[in-house]
Amino acid sequence: MHVKRIVADLFADNPDEVKKFYKDVLGLDVLMDVGWIVTFGTNELMPVQLNIGLEGGSGTRLPDLSIEVDDLDEVIKRVRSFGVAIEYGPVIEPWGVRRFYVKDPAGNMLNILQHESPIN
Repeated sequence: MHVKRIVADLFADNPDEVKKFYKDVLGLDVLMDVGWIVTFGTNELMPVQLNIGLEGGSGTRLPDLSIEVDDLDEVIKRVRSFGVAIEYGPVIEPWGVRRFYVKDPAGNMLNILQHESPIN
């Protein structure tokens, strides 16, 4: 038996507002929209990962989602133009990632990161 996919399900009072954030800030595609739920995604192949923890590292709260990007500076620019406050960072962490925390319009805490060095 193999896990084929893990899907994060986040609550939002206003899916249309959240849809704009994930499309415009993170560049995700809408794969399905049936009104009561919107599915975002990419054509990228990604490893299956599930984090379980007490905190998010460096004394931060555990985020609801961690999203790795290939251009953190571009995402920071988009977040600021969207008018959303950065909650933590940007900072380079001792474990080799540059990251920041931001809340999406539904209040979900996102850890947006880019690897600065290979993970050992």
